[in-house]
Amino acid sequence: MSLEDLHLNLRNLTSDDYEQLKSLMDAVYHDIGGAWPKHTIDKLIQEFPDGQIAIEDDGVLVGVALTVQVDYDEFSNPHKYDDLIGHREIILNDPEGDAMYGLDVLIHPDYRGYRLGRRLYEARKELCRSLNLRAILAGGRIPEYHQHASELTPAQYIEKVSRKEIYDPILSFQLANDFQVKRLLRKYLPEDEQSRGYATLLEWNNILFEPAENVLDTRPTQVRVGAVQWQMREFASVEAALQQIEYFVDALSDYQSDFAVFPELFTTPLMGLQDRAAQKDQTAAIRFLAGFTDRFKSELSRMAVSYNINIIGGSMIEVGEDDRLYNVAYLFHRDGEVE
Repeated sequence: MSLEDLHLNLRNLTSDDYEQLKSLMDAVYHDIGGAWPKHTIDKLIQEFPDGQIAIEDDGVLVGVALTVQVDYDEFSNPHKYDDLIGHREIILNDPEGDAMYGLDVLIHPDYRGYRLGRRLYEARKELCRSLNLRAILAGGRIPEYHQHASELTPAQYIEKVSRKEIYDPILSFQLANDFQVKRLLRKYLPEDEQSRGYATLLEWNNILFEPAENVLDTRPTQVRVGAVQWQMREFASVEAALQQIEYFVDALSDYQSDFAVFPELFTTPLMGLQDRAAQKDQTAAIRFLAGFTDRFKSELSRMAVSYNINIIGGSMIEVGEDDRLYNVAYLFHRDGEVE
């Protein structure tokens, strides 16, 4: 799938999304029962609309996170998945709860690799902060455990995943997104044969949480901008330059920046890929840079989507229809749009 074809939009789930959601859940959770019934999803949306988050691409549902509010003291202790479920498969949401509980995160198989799961997790964290809740809790499956169950206890398996000696698609992802394993849950989801019924109790702490009596009525809205100090040094190849760019984008994304800003004409060091004689003609050397612009546009758009950060691509040289050289700045949106 071409990055130029992506038009991602993060929004709240609605009842009208159910048919697409059902198809997605049936595909991802085919081994543990598939989709929730429509009345379950409708009740979630009615009781905690902000917690039901979706990512769509041109109107097609490609990622979903389902969440409820819970009492921290109750669900930070041993529990089972069924403790979240009431009569007629209604998921129990506590509007007075002081924590969020992550039920499900699903990504369409065709959209894996674009870090959409990370984007959903970040949206959950931002919601937790904005609601001044103390933590996000989750019961995490360990679906690769069945391959090691004959030689490792669940605790040993979790330790090896934590040390990156074993990769588990769910637990490894959660650990990479700043969740900590608080305890092992037994018989959490008995029908989960791959996890042998075990799960991890995971927690992400909201360090900005304030007890209700300390909370002011208003909170400032902030936008975080990361400015890249770009060293104008020679690169051995285009790939080396792109690798350095991705290093900065990754670092700024980890700092939860909304924007990564590169300087004007930041591709100038690629002039060094010419021989010395060619570099003496300054106009030709600048025109040489225009040959890299399309590739840099494609790669910067990929990074913006993958790292969930808007990138202001400094400026790059383009050759206009009139054959003149132009110094053009681009904004690469985290949803795949380029302007």
